[in-house]
Amino acid sequence: MDLTPFAPFLDHLAETPLAPWRTALAERVAQRLGRAAHGDLPRWEAALAQLPELPPGEALLDAARVGLDGATLMPEQRAALREALMALHPWRKGPYSLHGLHIDTEWRSDWKWDRLVDAISPLEGRLVLDVGCGNGYHGWRMLGAGARLVLGIDPTQLFVMQFQAINRYLGSERLSVLPLGIEHLPAHLTGFDTLFSMGVLYHRRSPIDHLVDLRRLLRPGGELVLETLVLEGEDQQVLVPPGRYAAMRNVWFIPTVAALRVWVARCGFDHIRVADVSPTTIEEQRATDWMHFQSLPDQLDPDDPTLTREGHPAPVRAVLVARRAA
Repeated sequence: MDLTPFAPFLDHLAETPLAPWRTALAERVAQRLGRAAHGDLPRWEAALAQLPELPPGEALLDAARVGLDGATLMPEQRAALREALMALHPWRKGPYSLHGLHIDTEWRSDWKWDRLVDAISPLEGRLVLDVGCGNGYHGWRMLGAGARLVLGIDPTQLFVMQFQAINRYLGSERLSVLPLGIEHLPAHLTGFDTLFSMGVLYHRRSPIDHLVDLRRLLRPGGELVLETLVLEGEDQQVLVPPGRYAAMRNVWFIPTVAALRVWVARCGFDHIRVADVSPTTIEEQRATDWMHFQSLPDQLDPDDPTLTREGHPAPVRAVLVARRAA
């Protein structure tokens, strides 16, 4: 894959205050798609090439199911569309809908969005960074809320291809998912008005360094929206799983909300607010036809669903909103 699919977005970015980093971002994307490209990339590109032409429709960006509406697909169109999209399995974040073809993803990501959208500053006209964005579902919701530009980054190249599939039909130049982790970003990149880090912090070996990086990427006064696993309790405590957590190998630190607030404050944020604390339910995260591997129901203790199979507290997630201090 070359830079062609990313060029319209990068050109649009060059018309914003983020313009000084356009070239560096393009170089890093090229590096990731070169020797570092995933071995399945040609297969995923073939799936994109098989996507059928669809009739135009109304773009749905401010709805639970992001996508297109307004036309009825012929049976052969629907079958071709489903086959091409299914070649990009597993679909984890969503849901999406393209003229009635519903992509029922593992996560009901719209539920997370509903929990935070009224707690954050309005996104109208803002430059937004979504770290660990998956296939870009929440980025579409950010555009629907009026964001000027949304840069999504995720090192999982399959998710980038899923975004390209959806964007084949939505055709946005103001949103892209680049195949980058936060560690791949240019060293001096900064200036975002709002930054989302959702479902990332507990995967970092150094959560403090992650928070420091997030602060650097924001302009002074910019807003951090942080969503992560938390441990229930009033004191400053942290769970460090000795092995896996809900079958995940890369869960390092799960703090109580009290501890998390201290971490965020120590890293240069103020006006810290807890927007939501909710358990993750098996209705919100589960296997579907579009993600048929094991999911949350398989990783809870069958005799006590308040625990994981390893005996840890079952997933609870918090959303914190904070401001970068000057």
